[in-house]
Amino acid sequence: MSFQSIDDVQAQLALEDYICSRALATVVFLGLKLGRPLFLEGEAGTGKTEIAKVIAKALGRRLIRLQCYEGLDATSAVYEWNFAEQMIAIRAAEATGGADRDTLKSELFTEDYLIERPLLQAMRPQVGGAPVLLIDELDRTDAPFEAFLLEALSDFQVTIPELGTIKAPEPPIVILTSNRTREVHDALKRRCLYHWVDYPDFDSEIAILNARAPEASEALSREVVAFVQRLREEDLFKKPGVAETIDWAKCLLALDVIDLSPSVIADTLGAILKYQDDIQKLQGSEAKRILDAVRAGGGE
Repeated sequence: MSFQSIDDVQAQLALEDYICSRALATVVFLGLKLGRPLFLEGEAGTGKTEIAKVIAKALGRRLIRLQCYEGLDATSAVYEWNFAEQMIAIRAAEATGGADRDTLKSELFTEDYLIERPLLQAMRPQVGGAPVLLIDELDRTDAPFEAFLLEALSDFQVTIPELGTIKAPEPPIVILTSNRTREVHDALKRRCLYHWVDYPDFDSEIAILNARAPEASEALSREVVAFVQRLREEDLFKKPGVAETIDWAKCLLALDVIDLSPSVIADTLGAILKYQDDIQKLQGSEAKRILDAVRAGGGE
């Protein structure tokens, strides 16, 4: 299965409860059509990781996720040897006086003892077609890993010294994300189709909330979204993303809240703000000030 048009991208992702802008749908369609990786950059919580998940669901493909972190190297991302099993095999051979050293070495470095990590998994044939390879939060890694990744994504192959080169029979659908904590090198970006995933506008965020928390009333949904959007205009260390909007709405529903009040906001700030300094700014009259502004603006 593949997407037939930009409209089809939007329609198929909407079936998975992902509200996709036309600009993002265009990049997704072109990326799949041209076989180019997608590079999605933006603030945390704007749906970059989720897009890979819903594309995999919509296309019926396997999702393989490489979560990046500081210090990630090529070996950790591709493969490692199962040293525990290799040691058991060595001890067993020694106990039985079995194979000679050269034979044992050749037997130990086979795929039976290979632990495949995400990049190698993505090069393997998959049921249902090429997988979706999500390389998440690339900005957490360093320049050497970027250089390795550039080579791997150019040829869609990896090399294991003991086994040789393994090339993907069909290139995976690659989606890279970055929260822009640092700049990713231009050489890697040039291999990709780029899109900045921004916070949605009011109507789009309402549609997202309706899809993810359909049990919320229209009035509550509008107040929640309007409050969060006003909150993003404040001087905060970390502005709430769409994920926080959804979490907050679900928390309010769990408390049987039918409309916002300063006390309810104060009690549930931990669902939308993740830093104590930000929470302190919203204590007291600040939450009431923003809520009054929301209501004065008609909930938008």
